[in-house]
Amino acid sequence: MRFPRVARIGQSFPRPGVGDVEAAVRERCRRPEIRSRLRPGMRVAITAGSRGISDIPAILRALAGAVREAGGEPFVVPAMGSHGGATAEGQAAVLRSLGVTEETLGAPVRSSMEVVEIGRTRRGVPVYMDRLAFGADGVIVAGRIKPHTDFHAEIESGLLKMAAIGLGKHRGALTLHALGVEGIRDHMVEAGRLVFGSGKVLFGLAVVENAYGETALLEAVPPEEVVPRERRLLEEARRLAPALPVARADVLFVDELGKDYSGTGMDTNVIGRFRIPGVEEPERPRVRYLVVGDLSPASHGNALGVGLADLITRRLFEKIDLRATNANVLTSTFLERGKIPPVLENDREAIAAALRCSWGTDPEGAGFVRIPNTLELGELYVSESLLEEALSGGAEVIEPPRELAFDGEGNLLPFASAAAA
Repeated sequence: MRFPRVARIGQSFPRPGVGDVEAAVRERCRRPEIRSRLRPGMRVAITAGSRGISDIPAILRALAGAVREAGGEPFVVPAMGSHGGATAEGQAAVLRSLGVTEETLGAPVRSSMEVVEIGRTRRGVPVYMDRLAFGADGVIVAGRIKPHTDFHAEIESGLLKMAAIGLGKHRGALTLHALGVEGIRDHMVEAGRLVFGSGKVLFGLAVVENAYGETALLEAVPPEEVVPRERRLLEEARRLAPALPVARADVLFVDELGKDYSGTGMDTNVIGRFRIPGVEEPERPRVRYLVVGDLSPASHGNALGVGLADLITRRLFEKIDLRATNANVLTSTFLERGKIPPVLENDREAIAAALRCSWGTDPEGAGFVRIPNTLELGELYVSESLLEEALSGGAEVIEPPRELAFDGEGNLLPFASAAAA
């Protein structure tokens, strides 16, 4: 089969940034309305999630330093719901893979799955908090503000989610996800507000990243301001979010899915798929077939999101840890996202199968897009049939169209190697 020729293109996105991240965090923590909440002798728990925050070690190190500067004793707790296989050891391992250790932070990492019920929402939904965090004198909730991968609303993924589901550990995540999309869209916000209003949370540290995975904004948020501030920051996160430069594609090839790129393995806002019963799919982009080549090492075998794909390769399939994946999928209750699609031997066979299934489309003229993952979209490949549309949106050609480059095992060459081939 003849494959479409592809051009390597570059996209430019808005790029606000924070120069010295640690210095910026320390400055936010020294502001009177924040510094006054940190007192000598306090034992302070700082949350660390599994999301791909690029500067997470620096941010947590600076927060720990701010607590010590005030005479307190900081420690870090994993706040990631059921991720890490829903075990204390697994969650600590996830943090280690992100560079979050006692050695890098200067503060101990304490992991437990035990929780305390701290209250109930108006509709009787129990709200939980990590027992270690609850036993501290105060909690700092650190998290990234971004569009959610399951729904769209005024508040999506951010500090309130970290408080309700992250700090709620496996039990809290199960409780909210058992209520479906309504649970995480509506009940999550109320549960998060209850956590922030419990008297335990000292402040939140909100992180917004730009499309290049760099820290764009940092804000220390008092508990009483979390709702309006998170609404505003979500709008900024939407403005900065990366996207594909085309509205439609016959085949989208994603080199890697992974928890370090998105909680769902692939950002549903990028690929245009929710795959949640009763939830309408995004209008853009429209992808006929989605092919995924590999699973990131940082996922530790958790392949949640594999069901968003139509075809995968054997090398991805062989890296799936069913226990870790099932724990995350079953907690989410979105079973479609955990279903394993047809497994092809390599990238070449998977792409060929997707093109063969694209009824009425000449393979050489098919709309083909290749991205490394759904987080890094600064450079990508598009077929000749999509090039004009991509360029009309502001993309630039880095290398003119050429044949897809495969290695001896039939897998696409890595991005850097493919460019040099």
